[in-house]
Formats: sequence, structure tokens, C-alpha cells
Amino acid sequence: MPQLRPGVVSVVLVNFRGTDDTIEAIDKLGKLDWPVDLLEIVVVENASGDDSADRIRAAAPHVRLIESKKNLGFAGGCNLGVKASSGEFIAFLNNDAKPDAAWVRAAVERFAESPAIGAVASRVLDWDGNLVDYIGSAMTWFGQGYKPLTAQPVPSEPDRVHDVLFGTGSAMFVRRSVYDALGGFDERFFMFFEDVDLGWRLNLRGWRYVYEPASLAFHKHHASMSSFGAFKESYLLERNALFTQYKNLGDEALAQALPATLALTVRRAVARGKLDSTEFDLRKGADNGPTMEVAKDTLAGVYAIDQFVEHLPSLLASRNEIQSTRIISDNRLWSLFGETDAPSYQSEHYLEGYDKIATAFGVTETPAVTRVLVITGDPIGAKMAGPAIRAWNMAEALSVDNEVTLVTLAGTEPISAPFDIVHVHPGDDRAMSRLERETDVIVFQGLAMALFDSIRRSDKIIVADIYDPMHLEQLEQGREQGAAQWNKQVVDATEVLNEQLLRGDYFLCASERQRHFYLGQLAALGRVNPANYATDPDLTGLISVVPFGLNPDFPDSSKPALKGVLPGISADDKVLLWSGGLYNWFDPKTLIRAVARLSESHDNVRLFFQGTKHPHPGVPEMGIVAESRALAQELGVLDRSVFFNSSWVDYADRHNYLGEADAGVSTHFAHVETTFSFRTRILDYLWAELPMVVTEGDHFAELIATEKLGIVVPPTDVVALTAALEKVLFDEKFARTTRKNIKRVRTDYAWNTVLAPLVDFVADPQHAADLIESGAVTAGSTGGARRPIARRKKHGLRHDAGLLVHYLKNGGPKVVIKKVQSRIRRLR
Repeated sequence: MPQLRPGVVSVVLVNFRGTDDTIEAIDKLGKLDWPVDLLEIVVVENASGDDSADRIRAAAPHVRLIESKKNLGFAGGCNLGVKASSGEFIAFLNNDAKPDAAWVRAAVERFAESPAIGAVASRVLDWDGNLVDYIGSAMTWFGQGYKPLTAQPVPSEPDRVHDVLFGTGSAMFVRRSVYDALGGFDERFFMFFEDVDLGWRLNLRGWRYVYEPASLAFHKHHASMSSFGAFKESYLLERNALFTQYKNLGDEALAQALPATLALTVRRAVARGKLDSTEFDLRKGADNGPTMEVAKDTLAGVYAIDQFVEHLPSLLASRNEIQSTRIISDNRLWSLFGETDAPSYQSEHYLEGYDKIATAFGVTETPAVTRVLVITGDPIGAKMAGPAIRAWNMAEALSVDNEVTLVTLAGTEPISAPFDIVHVHPGDDRAMSRLERETDVIVFQGLAMALFDSIRRSDKIIVADIYDPMHLEQLEQGREQGAAQWNKQVVDATEVLNEQLLRGDYFLCASERQRHFYLGQLAALGRVNPANYATDPDLTGLISVVPFGLNPDFPDSSKPALKGVLPGISADDKVLLWSGGLYNWFDPKTLIRAVARLSESHDNVRLFFQGTKHPHPGVPEMGIVAESRALAQELGVLDRSVFFNSSWVDYADRHNYLGEADAGVSTHFAHVETTFSFRTRILDYLWAELPMVVTEGDHFAELIATEKLGIVVPPTDVVALTAALEKVLFDEKFARTTRKNIKRVRTDYAWNTVLAPLVDFVADPQHAADLIESGAVTAGSTGGARRPIARRKKHGLRHDAGLLVHYLKNGGPKVVIKKVQSRIRRLR
């Protein structure tokens, strides 16, 4: 296998007796808006039995041509091409397709958004761009993937980026690392549904499959199976649907769906052959001869089931591996299946049987799933501060098993996510009320309960995230407002928290220090009582420690950020990074003085303050920012040894700044806010394995001192701080030892670890015992998980009315007209 080349996209095309198309596709790939040195084209000549290889080699000598000795099908051909490729990203393009100029660039940009994105599905239209080939995916309950609106006019409404179950093999992208982890396409499929199976497996492992409409391709035609016999296509579709369902459905869902699927396969086979399955009834008196004529369309279904049986040993091995490594639950993944209640074949006899099977086995019922609302007061987008980052990761962790909506009260930018993102204005209680009615559990931080009556009066299960002790924060933040306003801000914050502590069913804090503090406040409010204590004597069922977390892996740099980029910071300078914002309760002035002093003996020390303008428009620039700039100017180190970012670093870019830093710093004053604070910027330093210099007195200072992750200094001590900075920057042995210790400790703060108490609570959410006992809420008042909906037949007036609404919403009037005309032709 060739050596992996980061940033390179390897496009794999499989050729089987379509050389003209393949050469045309290669020519179109040469016109991409993508660097030639980051593009690799691999063509698999799939034993066409003609002069295809010679023609391709002559027309496109720059491509990597792989000749297969036998026809491996689409699945095997693609796998062979990937083995010969070297790109970080694998792109699959049908040989009868042409890419838009932005096809690759748009997909790679989407990958850059998150390492959790394992694959990108392209938007695919017909050759002239008038009809839909692929704009999303769906899955029937009996294992057949399909593409909604295929062959319909392109919808007038613009496409949106969203997660899908699978992409189409005619134009799609997969991270090589993900493709390798999944073992590529399943070659037992040969062709049909191998892309469905790959996408399903990818989603089960917790990666996201994102539909990116800007990654556009055009598909000329679909190869006809008529020369081989249309019944062979039916056979492959029936067999591969059974393969897909058996491998990927969980035990409970498979036990329910598989018998119904087998029964439906037989019903479809009988219907296709226009057979009468009662003719063997003894009362019929039919021909008693040993043979009869049966259509191959009927045998296709029977043979498919028999081959499913034949492959069961290897399918069982695959199933065991898939189910043992899956992360996402069936109930949660159901939302990506789209319209599952789709018969996929039309005949009255078949549809009657379909309804009988669906009703008897309950296979079209929506699975029960807990609906969770996560609310943050901060904006969601490229630039996110701590509260938004925390809410995002909570939503991401909870979306594995639950249906999650992330609500921001401060605006959102277009961004893909495995959950819905909704912006609700703080004064719009009607909008919040609608969301509250449709949820089971509400997780919020900040002022949500104070701002919305619908949250305050809700009888749903309430989880209050009180990791930020806002009343202690206001003791510092309001200091410069004058005595009356200062007092009001502290009182208001205290009342806001008290209201949450009186109503919440479950509370989250950031450290054991905070937990002890809040237990005192809960006790003062009467929440530490016999009802809560009786079955939960340590009260972890009432309040748990859920710290801020970090992603388990630190990514490679995607672009230079500071060294050699920012004027005044060169490639060999020593960079001290102040990650996060500058607030009045911090002490940047002592740090600036220490850096000025250290610069007298080391002229290559640079301090960079990463954020001065908070991404939330409601958070003003605090006085300490101007004071710090003025001090740096006074000491002659502004833009020489001390640098201020004028804005805020994008969330997706912060690793580039951290990766270029040599040490992380955080200095503050000694007061009660410090004692109970949880400096989230320290987690950035842990993530990047940066030795740290911090002021003593808070949770992380204690951790850093105990685990030897850096140096802890007294508040406002310029001499001690200067010495500590010099040691972490210039004592290489000390820095190596520190980094080793950090690597060991940081695993404890991975998001999936720290969020476990919240995930466990939502898996079995309960009202607090004392709230039930007092009558404040009613046991079971949340309504529980979503209940199945009643089954409706897929034909008749109600069904047609539903289709009318669906096609109007997704395709517009043109699609509706075409569907009506098609229905009339069928009736005739």
C-alpha cells in the first residue's frame, strides 16, 4: 500500500465496459478547483475483456491504472482502487459521472469542520442538472436503502447541510482512516446497497455522514441490467437488503424486523410472478403435476433468501463485530432512516400483504426515544466561548441515544451537527413553549429559567448546569459598577441560582469544591432532605461533578497561526499563550510585568492574549483589557513582547494557536471567585500538552501542583512568576517531564468521560424525590420517551394527502404535478 499523503484526495473510478465515459470523467477531474498536487486519480479496470486498459492508458497516462483479473463488482473494484491509493480522503466517482469544479473543495472543507465527520455525501443531479439523482437518503424497515425524489425535478428550495444515513456510490467521500476502520465496502454485495451498508456501519460507529450540497456532481445514466436479465437485479437487491439488515440492526430490532422482512420478500416474489399462492390448496383441485412454470422474478426472491442462508456463517461474524463496536443506538439512528414505511413495489395483492405484515409485526412504529433540549445563552458558530462549547459537547454526547435539540439564545451560524440547532430570542416565550412541549428532559445553563415562563413552569425533568457560580462571579464583575448596581447584580444572580436550585431535578457542577459549596446552598434551601437522602445518601443523584472536558485527540496544524505570521513573533520565539478571554477577576498585569522583566534576559519571549472581544455581543469588553494594553505600552513591550488579539479565535482554529505555544499561563487574584472557579482555558493547555504557570488558589492550581503539570505561584508575585516562566520555557528537561505528566492526566478530562454522569441520568431520567413528595411535580409527568405512532396504510386518501404535503415541501409544485401525472398513467 502506498504511503499516506496528508491533504491528498484520491478519486477512485471503476471501469467495466464503459471506457468512453471513464475517459470523459478523467478529463472533467482535470478541471477541478483543487490543487493538482493534492489530487490522485485511480482507475480500476474491472476485467472488461476488451481494450479498455490500453485506451485509458493512452488517453490518461497520468492516472494510476489498476487491472483486475476478474470482475470484482463495484464493491470489490472500489476496495482494490483504495488499496492502490495514497490520499487522506477517498472520493468515489462513477465513471459515467462528471464533477462540478467545487466537488472536491466543498467536501474537504466540510471534513475540516470536525474530525467526527467520517464521510461526505455529494449532491448528485442528472447529466443536464434538471432532475434529482441524490439529495438525501432513506431506508425502508425491510433493509432497502433508497434516494427520495430521484428522477424528480430539482426542488426549488435550496438544499441544507444535514446528516444522512448513507451517500450514493456515484459521488461520495470517506476519510481513509474511517474507511480502513470499517474494512471498506462489503465485497459479498458485489453491487447494489454496498454504499448503504457502508454508511449504516459508519453511523453505528459514531462517525457522521454529512450531506454537502455544494459538493456537486452530475450522473449521466444508470447502467441497464436488461442484458443480464432484470430478475438478476431483483435478486441482488433482495439478497443485499437482507445482508444489510442482518448485519446492522441491533438484537431487539432485528428480532422484530427479520421475520417480517422474510415474509415480505416472499410476498413480493409471489406478486412479481403474478402467482396465486392458494392454488396448492387441496380444495382447489388444481393440476397435480410435479412441475409448473414460475417467473424468474419470483425465483429471484426465493434465491435471495436461500443465499442469505448460505452466507449466514460469515454474516454472523460480521454482525458480531459490528454490534460489539457500535456506539449509536437503533432508536437514535431511526431519525436518519427517513420514511421507513415505503412499500417499494406496487400491486394490490402485494400492498394488502404489506399492510398485514406491518400491522402484525409493528415494524413501522416509531421507536421510543427520549427528547432532550439543551439550552445555552451563548452563540453557536465558528467563534464559541466556554458555555457554547460545553452545551455543544453535551448535545453531541446525548445525541448518541436521544433526540436532541440545541437551543441558543444568542444566534447561530450555519453549521452541521448530529442534532437540531434552534435560535430562540430571549423574549420569545411562545417559541420556547413549543420546544418545551415536545421534549422530555431540559438541560440548561445560565438564565434560561429566569427568561422563560415555559421553563419555569415546566413539569418536564429539569437538569440545571450550574458549573458557573454566577453570583460569585458578579462579586468581581460588578465591582466597577458602583455600590448600588454592584449589590443588585449580586442579589439578582443569587436569586436566579436559588430559583434553579429549588426546581431542578438534577444539578451539574464542575468540581468537588463546587459540589461542596452547592450542597451548602441546597441545604439552606431545604433540598437536602429525607426524601432525597433515603435512596441516595451521597446525593450524587441530586448533584454530580461534570467538569468541562476536552477532545481526546489533539489535531495536527491546519495552518500557521502565530510564529512567522503575526508581525513581531518569529519562528524560533518562545510563546506564552493566554487562552480565552480577559476579565476583571484575572490578573494579567502581574503577568505583563513578569514578561517585561524576563524579556530583559531573553529577547525571544512572546506573550499572546488570545481573546479580548467575547463572541457573545452582550458581553462588553472589560476595563482590564484597556488597562493591560496601557501597561504593556508603558513598559515598552506592547507588540514587541506582549501581543493582544483584537477579536476571538475561531473554535476550529484554536488548536493552531495552542500547537505553536510553548507554555500556557493563567494568573488571577485571591478571592472567593477564584476558590470555586473552574478555569476552562486550563483544559486547552492539557489538550495541547502545554506546561503551565498558574496562580494558586483554585481547583486546577491544586491539580497542577499535585500532578506536576507546571508551576504554581502566589498571587501578584512578579519575582516568583518571572522565575516560573523562565523555567517552563528554557528548562527542556523540566518541560519534557511536565508534558509526559500532562499526557497521563488529560485522559481524565475527555468529554466522553466527564459527561458520563449526565448521559447516565438522561438514560433513565427521574424527577427528584422531594419534588414529587411536595407535589411540585407529578411522577411520570414528563410523559416519558416518545410513544409509537399509529400505523396508517400506505395507500388511500389519507396517504395521498400526506404525499401531497411531503412533495410540496421537498420538491415544490413541479414535483407534485409530475407525481400526479405518473399516478394517472399507472391507473390507466
